[in-house]
Amino acid sequence: MAKKSVKTKNPRTRAIVSLVAIVIVVAVAAYLALFGFGKGTMIHYLKPWGEAISLGLDLRGGVYTVYQAENTDDPEFESKMDSTVSILTSRLTRQGFTEATVTRQGSDRIRVEIPNVSDPNEILRIIGTPAQLYFVDESGNILMEGSMVKNAFPSQDENGQPCVGFELTDEGARIFAEATAANLGKTISITLDGETISTATVNTVIAGGSGQITSSSFTADDVKNLSTLILSGALPLNLTQLEVSAISATLGVEALDRAVQAGIIGVILVMLFMILRYRLCGVVADIALTIYVMIVVLLLALTGAQLTLPGVAGIILGIGMAVDANVVIFERIREESAVGRPLSSSIRKGFSNALSAIVDANVTTIIAAVVLYAFGTGTVRGFALTLGIGVVTSMFTAIFVTHKLLDLFADLGIRNQKLYVR
Repeated sequence: MAKKSVKTKNPRTRAIVSLVAIVIVVAVAAYLALFGFGKGTMIHYLKPWGEAISLGLDLRGGVYTVYQAENTDDPEFESKMDSTVSILTSRLTRQGFTEATVTRQGSDRIRVEIPNVSDPNEILRIIGTPAQLYFVDESGNILMEGSMVKNAFPSQDENGQPCVGFELTDEGARIFAEATAANLGKTISITLDGETISTATVNTVIAGGSGQITSSSFTADDVKNLSTLILSGALPLNLTQLEVSAISATLGVEALDRAVQAGIIGVILVMLFMILRYRLCGVVADIALTIYVMIVVLLLALTGAQLTLPGVAGIILGIGMAVDANVVIFERIREESAVGRPLSSSIRKGFSNALSAIVDANVTTIIAAVVLYAFGTGTVRGFALTLGIGVVTSMFTAIFVTHKLLDLFADLGIRNQKLYVR
């Protein structure tokens, strides 16, 4: 019985199939990046990457403010700073500003960024001058500090009228019970920055650590603003506003458009240069560069990292480093080819010689990006993040994608070394 021979695809066929598969994957990924998938259908909607990427304050517009904390000699200053950041973050989240960011800036400053704010003046009025809040009696004596208020929120009284509900800490509950017992039939006022923001008559002893502030004139907006003002005084530290700025969304969009246009023009010019200088190797570098850009954008969309204008600069700088890595590789291939090595051997030896230089250069840049991210704030961190993502991706595309593509072109039977190097 004759044995059947098993035919295997030759390298040229495998290379053609691989290249076609790569082109299809890149084309599909590009389509999904631009248009998304599943919108208006029962399938889970995949947003276009441009919509999925979270834009920073400088691109979306909004407001930011910087505060400086007082009493830096307090032995518990560090823990109070962390608590203040947490309180401000929680307060903004409760008010619906879920994308607001509150970060420490240096040792004694706090930066608050709120994107997509429709009324910056209202936000600044609410958080612009946080200070200590007090509950005082008719004689002006302080009964309780605002730091003992655990929460304040819009609510309704037993008649369905708007009111402000509040919850106290354990210590606050004890103190407030004693205060209301001593002031039955009298008024207790809430002051913020020395200004009375609410006055209510004590009708009963409030001993459960929670209660309501009622008024026949309260509207839904009144109780929302009052609850926010009450919380604005519940901070462990006094903060002084150093800087405030509102950024126009229009300016942000224009800046992004110009940055993207500059990036596209720069990439096209680089691609043309690579083809003219390195011929077929330049084509390979351009394909790898396209894959690099798509991977970076995809990572930004998946991780939810905020893209800032300096972040766009970080991406463009990463493109430069990706091109630089390819240049190093191609020059090493050219050197190996010049001494008479065959094409496949030149490619393999060229990559081996270039690897250490590429890794060393990129690792030092990654270290710089990590330091900037760890100690920077605001847009500096945005730059550091995109730079780090870009550098790691450029290493991947240079070491793996470019190498694989060159091998595939060689397997196609295109072995004229003049097509690869001058």
